[in-house]
Amino acid sequence: MRKTEISSVEIAKLAGVSRSTVSRVINNYSNVPPETREKVMKVIREHHYVPNLSAQVLAGKGTRTIGLFMIETEQVSRDILSNMMLVSIIENASINGYYVLTSIIRDTADRDIIRGVKDIFYQRRIDGGIFIGAANEEPFIEELIAEGYIVGVVDQRLPGRSEANRVVVNFDNDYGMMLAVKYLRSLNHTEIGVVAGDMKRSSGETKLEGFKEAMRHNGLRWNEDWIIPGGFHESDGYEAMRSFMRSGKRLPTAIVMANDSVAFGAIRALREHGVEIPKDVSIVGFDDHELSSRFQPPLTTIKVDFGAMMKELTEAVIGHIEDDEAEAFEYTVRSELVVRDSCRKL
Repeated sequence: MRKTEISSVEIAKLAGVSRSTVSRVINNYSNVPPETREKVMKVIREHHYVPNLSAQVLAGKGTRTIGLFMIETEQVSRDILSNMMLVSIIENASINGYYVLTSIIRDTADRDIIRGVKDIFYQRRIDGGIFIGAANEEPFIEELIAEGYIVGVVDQRLPGRSEANRVVVNFDNDYGMMLAVKYLRSLNHTEIGVVAGDMKRSSGETKLEGFKEAMRHNGLRWNEDWIIPGGFHESDGYEAMRSFMRSGKRLPTAIVMANDSVAFGAIRALREHGVEIPKDVSIVGFDDHELSSRFQPPLTTIKVDFGAMMKELTEAVIGHIEDDEAEAFEYTVRSELVVRDSCRKL
């Protein structure tokens, strides 16, 4: 049988004090005599009293809870990288004494789903929110920021947007693509293609532009036939490369992938068509997926420190929650080349 909850009014009666005194004890005000504080705390301990969260929120106190929203149409549990980012945020929030309320958003065009997400903010169930996987400019996220809620976003570039409650962390895709193309050029590759990411996402656009700039910087021209539309999932890489092979177009000697998951899918499609890696085509991934070193062949890739990225993001969101004077925050994580066995010298 559920135990009947006790109220602060009843606590006050049992302790022989006023309700305001109970409130001051609960909120750890200093203007309460030690003996009175102990008398109230004794009753609280005996009755296992916990202050009502709604009342605390109405009184202007936070929930010490961050909302974590993953925008993803596929199964998150199957993607090691997504899991790592989620767990990293939860761990860093916990270290700082915060809880994390998590939710997966399957469709940002579904008004009921988005209304539910907004209500979590409106009802003050969280002190701030973090979004992963959003389009570069997601209308409902921009509405939340405009309304003053503290919002952290992974992978966003909106020049001129510098609201104090906006927290952004980004990948240095330009530098990463420069590393990839420079390395392939050092292996005498001049015919280099790319499987692009989701162009609605900031990383999709910046990786493609970074690839083109890297080609120009190395004195190379890109071939439009070798700029292959893709996405950020393994299935995107598989479908992109299967479609390319069916088109009958000639393969470049090397391809840079939107990320390592895309590389896994693309390599599977290439093998189905009798193409060997790296004998027939060299492959460079992006991110340094947990499985990349164990893939066959082990994948040469651009390493991104997602752990540091998620730590900066979580701590910055908490900093904004606890400091009303905090300013707009943007952090960009650097990349490094990890050479393995998926590329060969011509």
